[in-house]
Amino acid sequence: MRRYPEYKESGVEWIGETPAHWETKAVWMIFRLGRGRVISNVEMGANPGQYPVYSSQTEDDGIMGYIDTYDFEGDYITWTTDGAKAGTVFYRTGKFNCTNVCGMLSPIVQNVNLRFFGHALNIVTSRFVRHDINPKLMNNVMARIRVQVPPLKEQTQIANFLDRKTTQIDELIRGKERRIELLREQRTALINQAVTKGLDPNVEMKPSGVEWIGEIPVYWNAVPMTKYLESTIDYRGRTPEKTESGRFLVTAKNIRDGNIDYQISQEFTSEYEYQRIMTRGMPQKGDVLFTTEAPLGEVANVDDVSIALAQRIIKFRPKSDSLNPYFLKYWILSYSFQSDLRGYATGSTAQGIKASKLCLLKLNLPPLEEQIKIVDYLDQKTQEINELISAEEQKIELLMEYRQSLISEAVTGKIDVRNEV
Repeated sequence: MRRYPEYKESGVEWIGETPAHWETKAVWMIFRLGRGRVISNVEMGANPGQYPVYSSQTEDDGIMGYIDTYDFEGDYITWTTDGAKAGTVFYRTGKFNCTNVCGMLSPIVQNVNLRFFGHALNIVTSRFVRHDINPKLMNNVMARIRVQVPPLKEQTQIANFLDRKTTQIDELIRGKERRIELLREQRTALINQAVTKGLDPNVEMKPSGVEWIGEIPVYWNAVPMTKYLESTIDYRGRTPEKTESGRFLVTAKNIRDGNIDYQISQEFTSEYEYQRIMTRGMPQKGDVLFTTEAPLGEVANVDDVSIALAQRIIKFRPKSDSLNPYFLKYWILSYSFQSDLRGYATGSTAQGIKASKLCLLKLNLPPLEEQIKIVDYLDQKTQEINELISAEEQKIELLMEYRQSLISEAVTGKIDVRNEV
């Protein structure tokens, strides 16, 4: 895209040059700053209605519920002041409510297009979020953020361009997210079929005796899972002390999609703490790690025996003469096991399972030789699906980077979109 004919220094380091006819202003010079109020679930339950209550505590655009009154009417910019989503900016219009984790911006000057400033602030607020135990972007910090201010006509042209382009990009992203969801469903169905029916479509079947498993090959058995475990070690207890380096601490967050993800969360504990917490049992390669809550039912095989194990993890070691640990992992990933597991889970906000309930969980048990064949088959097939998922995730990442770059270049004047249609 073309550039503006003339530029000047903006006076803001991260922006650099800006079109010569644009201004640079602090947020407090353009907007009145406010904040939402405490709106409880009790209030929403007692006063149901049609007006949305926005909050940062839910997904998507933050609608927490609806009540019969509204605190705000018209056009506003809101942003999340506290928590993991601190700094996320929204353009709001109509009649609505905001909780106390929402900051509010309303214009105090003429010639303001809120859709433009919604885009402009969304690409800069992350620079000003205070990251500590609870990330924050409070009103006093928002007030001092400096943004570029084009003439109103250009604000509208840029906002229209970005609304159109980001809508197109977001639709592409949603399409890829749907593709990933379907691939994950395909992977789970593939696993479930293999661990409940086997690989031979012509094998004679018999009732398993367990309703949610259904029929199984005639020479398989549905048995108590714990009966075929050599050891079960529960690492729940006192939280290990964290350090900057040392032994990698595998937490429940690291266990996902059948693997240990060492990138999603990186925590460490000292050698002293490692020796203390691991006295319950050192891991061996292949041992099955099972999350007991937050999240419940994730599973992976140990691939590095030097790791430390945190709370909310139980380690299973199958009996080597009857149960393959990698087959056990796939069994736990199946619809059948997960359905059984949910039946014994407790808790309203975060479901979990008590160690005393593990003996009730069922295992579909083929002969050991057949378990190994099933594992080899599923390793290959799930790897193929995982590669497709990874490719889609990379495309999403590139689209999100392009989206952010496009917004940044448009609202800082690095590209001239006034004549773009």
